[in-house]
Amino acid sequence: MTLDAVGLRLRDWPGWAPGTPLWRFGPSAAVAAGTAATVGFVGLVDPNRPGHYPTCPFLFVTGYYCPGCGSLRAIHALAHGDLVTAIDRNVLLVATLPFLLAAFVGFTRRRVTGRPRTWLAPPWVIYGLFALVVAYWVLRNVPAFAWLAP
Repeated sequence: MTLDAVGLRLRDWPGWAPGTPLWRFGPSAAVAAGTAATVGFVGLVDPNRPGHYPTCPFLFVTGYYCPGCGSLRAIHALAHGDLVTAIDRNVLLVATLPFLLAAFVGFTRRRVTGRPRTWLAPPWVIYGLFALVVAYWVLRNVPAFAWLAP
């Protein structure tokens, strides 16, 4: 069932019509506020101290690191301006952040100007990113690549 089926359409809500400031800036402002709140919380509540966050379920069950292991500690280090420690905790997360920021800026620019998305990632990019994450996942659990472990 869609919202249209019950008579609720986003364009009928006050302020959410295409072209209004809320329609243009609302999603970007929500993402920015959520990101700032999350980084602020992780910056204040140290993930290096036990008992503050749950352990990684994959690590708990298998004893191996997943691609996200160390991400909270990396975000905590970045919140405190420690890039070297953040890279040591999760290099893939730190390498991904500039691309996420560029995607956010592009999304916001498209919303403000009212231009639709004109480019989608080709399949080879999606499969390449998937292969990168899987390779990172495997290599950080290999003793020869212990420097990738958090």
